[in-house]
Amino acid sequence: MQNNKIQPDWWSKSLAGSILGLTLAFALSGCFAWFGPGGITADSKVQFNMWIISPIWMLVLSFCFLFRSGKQAWLVLGCANLIFYSILYLFR
Repeated sequence: MQNNKIQPDWWSKSLAGSILGLTLAFALSGCFAWFGPGGITADSKVQFNMWIISPIWMLVLSFCFLFRSGKQAWLVLGCANLIFYSILYLFR
C-alpha cells in the first residue's frame, strides 16, 4: 500500500512559487528590458518583455516543488528576488 499523503508544506511551496515566482519573473523581464540588446528604448522588445513573464513564472512555479521544504522555497526565491531587484535598482 502506498502512502499518498499531501506534504504539510505543499501549500507553502505553492504560495512561494506563485507570489515570489511572479515577482521574480517581473524582475528578470526588467533586467532583460534594461540590459538586453538595444536597452530600454528598443521598440522591438516591448512585446517580448510582456510575453516572457508568463513562461518564466510558470517555470518557477513548476520547479518550486523540488525544494525540500516550504521554508527553503520562500528563502531561496526571496533571495533571488532581492538579488535581481537590487541589480535593477543599482545598475539602471
